[in-house]
Amino acid sequence: MSQSEVIEKIKAQKKLPNLKFSIKEKTEAFTKNLFYTLFDEETPVEENIKKLGKDFEELADLVCWKPDTPCRDIWQDYLDMLPGILKKLNKDAEAISKNDPAANSIEEVILSYPGFFAIAIYRFSHEFYKFGLPLVPRLMAECAHGLTGTDINPGAQIGTPFFIDHATGVVIGETAVIEDNVKIYQGVTLGALYVDRNLKNIKRHPTIEKNVTIYANATILGGETTIGPNSIIGGNVWLTASVPKNSMVSHTPQINIKNTSK
Repeated sequence: MSQSEVIEKIKAQKKLPNLKFSIKEKTEAFTKNLFYTLFDEETPVEENIKKLGKDFEELADLVCWKPDTPCRDIWQDYLDMLPGILKKLNKDAEAISKNDPAANSIEEVILSYPGFFAIAIYRFSHEFYKFGLPLVPRLMAECAHGLTGTDINPGAQIGTPFFIDHATGVVIGETAVIEDNVKIYQGVTLGALYVDRNLKNIKRHPTIEKNVTIYANATILGGETTIGPNSIIGGNVWLTASVPKNSMVSHTPQINIKNTSK
């Protein structure tokens, strides 16, 4: 096969005219700039807000390829929400700093905690998700996923404050509901019982009520599964049914210890 034939065969298979990797690249840059604008003392707010507005217009033009979808128009409404988003995030950071004995300051939490970064990007992306903005919220979530190993779908509903400790391997599905003052550890999954396209627009992920702690590698599945308030879910627990308030759920494996010395 000649080079020209190879080129033509590749071009024939490129059937998605709106698949532009510049969308991903611009979203990553927009997300980083938004984070710096809200938190970095050396980043000028007024100047960066103007830049964010222009960058968003470019993004909106790229992702809203369907007719009659004026994505640009949501920017001012989103901008009005930023002080409220920042207020929530400050509460998240304060809760982490107060509850984690390893935290030496709020600055340390914001600069170095992957769980906080994942929560921040979730809160940024969640509002765009509610507007119905295509692609961008999910790509924002993937910025955090790639850097922290924490996968929070922007459609999840998460209260304040929220604390993810260690963060790696956490998965929170699109229709999950997490109420105020919940703490989860690494490896926790809030997922669906099974994957089926027919479940779209149906609640398929669990509800976690107030003041719940979920320890490492616990798996909680199903849209009808509710963890009652003030409950503690132990490590490695697998749940597909609801738990009443004030519960303590544990998984007790059989452990054998053998002395191998002669």
